[in-house]
Amino acid sequence: MASIGIFDSGSGGLTVLREIRKILPQERFIYWSDNAHCPYGEKTAAYIIDRSRAIVENLLSRGVQAIVVACNTATATAIATLRAEYDIPFVGMEPAVKPAVSGTRSGVVGVLATAGTLNAPKYLNIKGQYADAVRIVESVGRGFVELVESLELDGPHAESVVRASLEPLLAAGADTIVLGCTHYPFLLPLMQHIAPPDVTFIDPAPAVARRLRDVLSEGGIPASDASPGVELLSSGADTTLKKLFELI
Repeated sequence: MASIGIFDSGSGGLTVLREIRKILPQERFIYWSDNAHCPYGEKTAAYIIDRSRAIVENLLSRGVQAIVVACNTATATAIATLRAEYDIPFVGMEPAVKPAVSGTRSGVVGVLATAGTLNAPKYLNIKGQYADAVRIVESVGRGFVELVESLELDGPHAESVVRASLEPLLAAGADTIVLGCTHYPFLLPLMQHIAPPDVTFIDPAPAVARRLRDVLSEGGIPASDASPGVELLSSGADTTLKKLFELI
């Protein structure tokens, strides 16, 4: 019973699953939320790599043919190790700096991400490619993951938390903001409420979905022989996962 594995530190990767299902509706997916160990943003690289290995082993035992690392921090920290150690295709996240650079009108691009993503060599390399073309400003979405995992997607407290990390980017003149964590799209309505209407937010999930489709095609990986659908798994309580799944 072949299928595609998807994992994240928590429920944020559901926003990636949503985009994947739009273009691969015939597939069967196994989604793993590592919510007992969430968030990853402040964890050490060794910790994230160990957790990623454990999740990959679990997914492989369930017969997956490809794995999407639907977590920016895990991608930046662990995907190179995973690709070296396992003979299976991996598709990861990449901050959508390139389309943001192409779309900015003010010449200032904002990147909203976890500290782990912003400090990773993978992101710093991407940033370096465009540093001469535009000004790139960054902000850590402090408390964003916790808001999503606690199902607090709106209200005065959620707005206060989001505003504290978003407003520095707006004050710096960013008119295009990259969402560098898969949890953050769940808070997009709140961000759009706070930001001026001419600010564009870029979610890399659609590009990841297209990349997965290409990887499956290039690798000659057939569609799942199981019924289409999603199996939800988690390392902790699954209440939040199930409720957020209903929103995608």
